Amino acid sequence: SDYAFYDEAGIFERTGVTPAQYVDYAAMRGDPSDNLPGIPGVGEKTAAKLINTYGGLDGIFANVDEQTPKLRQNLVDNEARARSNAELMVLRRDAPIDTIDLAALTVDPDEAETRRLFDFLEFKSLHDRLYEALGAAGTVAPTSTGEVLHAEITEAASALQVVQTLAALDQVDLAVAWAGTAGRSAITGIAVVVDVTSAGVMWIPETITLDPAVLGAIAGHPNVRGHHVKALMRVMLDHQANMAGLQLDTAIAAYLIDPAETRYSVEALSSKYTDFQLAEADSAASKGQLDLLEKQGMAQLYATIENPLVRVLATMEHVGIAVDVAELRQLNERLTADVERLGKQLQDVVGRPFNLNSPIQLRDILYTERGLMPGKKTKTGFSTDAATLEKLRDQWPEFIDPLLQYREVEKLRSTYGTGLLAEVAADGRIHATFNQTVARTGRLSSDQPNLHNIPVRSDEGRLFRKAFIPGPGNILLVADYNQIELRCIAHLAGEPYPVEAFTSGVDIHNATAARVFGVEPAAVTLDQRSKAKMVSYGLAYGMESYGLGQRLGIPTDEAAVILDAYFVAFPNVKAYMERTVVEARMRGYTETLFGRRRPIPELSNSNFRIRQAGERQAMNAGIQGLAADIFKVALVRIDDALVNGGFASRLVLQVHDEVLVEVPAGERDAVGPVVVDIMRDAAHLDVPLEVNVSWGTTWAAAKG
Repeated sequence: SDYAFYDEAGIFERTGVTPAQYVDYAAMRGDPSDNLPGIPGVGEKTAAKLINTYGGLDGIFANVDEQTPKLRQNLVDNEARARSNAELMVLRRDAPIDTIDLAALTVDPDEAETRRLFDFLEFKSLHDRLYEALGAAGTVAPTSTGEVLHAEITEAASALQVVQTLAALDQVDLAVAWAGTAGRSAITGIAVVVDVTSAGVMWIPETITLDPAVLGAIAGHPNVRGHHVKALMRVMLDHQANMAGLQLDTAIAAYLIDPAETRYSVEALSSKYTDFQLAEADSAASKGQLDLLEKQGMAQLYATIENPLVRVLATMEHVGIAVDVAELRQLNERLTADVERLGKQLQDVVGRPFNLNSPIQLRDILYTERGLMPGKKTKTGFSTDAATLEKLRDQWPEFIDPLLQYREVEKLRSTYGTGLLAEVAADGRIHATFNQTVARTGRLSSDQPNLHNIPVRSDEGRLFRKAFIPGPGNILLVADYNQIELRCIAHLAGEPYPVEAFTSGVDIHNATAARVFGVEPAAVTLDQRSKAKMVSYGLAYGMESYGLGQRLGIPTDEAAVILDAYFVAFPNVKAYMERTVVEARMRGYTETLFGRRRPIPELSNSNFRIRQAGERQAMNAGIQGLAADIFKVALVRIDDALVNGGFASRLVLQVHDEVLVEVPAGERDAVGPVVVDIMRDAAHLDVPLEVNVSWGTTWAAAKG
């Protein structure tokens, strides 16, 4: 964070009062960070003027009759508040504190519990930072008692030597060193285990790693094992080498075994699954992982879905998706102009310049100067988030309406306007990264850039889809699963009515609303349908009455009535949710129909709120996990069908339950049915899997 240091002159310049007068100034203005509201209508300028005129609170309240009628009334009505503020705001400097030996203040936390808590809270780097800080204070994390493995490294002298060595190996265990981001920077070397017994390693130096013969030898070997191999695959594809023999990626295997882990480094996995600590080089393979996958019933899940998916995603990253750069630039210019226009409008309303992206300055404007009724409080003061601003909208629409617009447009501009332009490669395509080891449910994620978050709900956001296009001579096929989470719920719960509705093809949300609100399907209102839809989708994410109320903009008790009515209408769904939590608590994990496990240790936590979070995770894990498995099966089979069918069509993007395929015009009639049939047959549930299909010269044109 940036800090500004003030001396007495600086404080006077900033506030208009001296340090000695600051407490009375703050008492009048209020202090949202301490939940101390000030006098309505008295902001920074008015408070400073009153104090400079009358000297302090005593003088101000002795001269209230000299003020305007409105200010006079506010002062009279709120004198007690200001007096109380003045007392509360003074820092206590006379607390009875005994002499403390600072050297004795050491901390010795429980390493295992600290790691578990930080993993649950998804503090990805704070654990190491904590122990780095504690180490300086004389307290460090316990060290491993495992034997340190020192590799015997021999550097390869030629590409021919590498090819001959690889050909003699039954399995190639390799690890790649990168100059920067894996898959997006130069390879500085590859280590290959040539003798497991003696930890013998051949180091392939940077000068020969990209030799066609070396890449060909790796790509053609039938048994390759490594760690985060997709990054290597992506670089190899850039050099026309397609690895087909991947048998084990230890990062993917570790993710299947423990999807709640936040670190899948070679060092961490070696300590976890072997008796060794690593030094210098590593055999990335781990028999311990293979045994665990087999023992936990996930060997087939890994072999048939997760492992082949590595190559599919590497190929998608290599191919990328084409973009219309001119369209992106035009959108960026438009958004920039909108940001500047809205910024000027907001500053005109306030009457002075201010930093629109500063929550501190916005809090002062909203709660201190304007005197609005504060919303929820954060650690740094009253919130200025979108949900809070929506509640305050009617109190000051001429400011809050353009502020909400400004935030949306500025996010679009920074994230997708300039952001996407910066990601366009020399080939005119964006090559995003797709991740298998991030989401605990089994869902894929995207970054560099995050194409999963291309906005669709706002008109401005939809415009970005216009910039995504097929390559010359091609058309985009867009196919996505229709209501896959709801179909998964219907199957898992065995609820007859939704199964019947999906099978007959009626409007599921209309049918659900009819049951929940006790009316005939023809009499369902749009509002009832919307509420039923929100409940149905919310259940897929473990949403309860509070969350439903927030989504619908209604009181929690009213949302609870709707949720209760839903469970009365669909008792099997409620029974499934409750059964899932009980089973997860007994076993310690949930399991999808494909065998994907998700450990949920939160269910046995002593903290009630953490247990509640665990229950919500258990409720949605089976639903989200099944949907993820189905989609991954479809991706693998689509890629296989396109490659083995001799098609030139290519998978170029996946977003949630949606795939985009770049199809030459001449293959349209053949590829369309292939993709649809594969997606429909990816799993056989009690309800049919339906697929929405569209074609277009842009992503937007296909989606409508």
